Amino acid sequence: MAQPQQPQITEEAINMWKHLSQKKHWRIVQLSNGYFQTEHRDLQDKEKWYDVTRRETMEAAEAAIDGSVDHYAKKVDFLKGPKVVKTFK
Repeated sequence: MAQPQQPQITEEAINMWKHLSQKKHWRIVQLSNGYFQTEHRDLQDKEKWYDVTRRETMEAAEAAIDGSVDHYAKKVDFLKGPKVVKTFK
């Protein structure tokens, strides 16, 4: 029985994951309503930012960024292929 084909990940997607896995490409902006918005920098245009989430506190906004950075770092790590997580004797 043949293994199902894995979808091919584009080089553009990989570059974006690598970009988003680095906290230096993120920022927090306080909005006029008092909320905090997380944003990430565009991959090409360093002056362009994209809003991602809004949180009530700066701590919650930073936690959201940390979660996103961790998520994309794992995606980049999985590009290396399967890894052994447990062996048996």
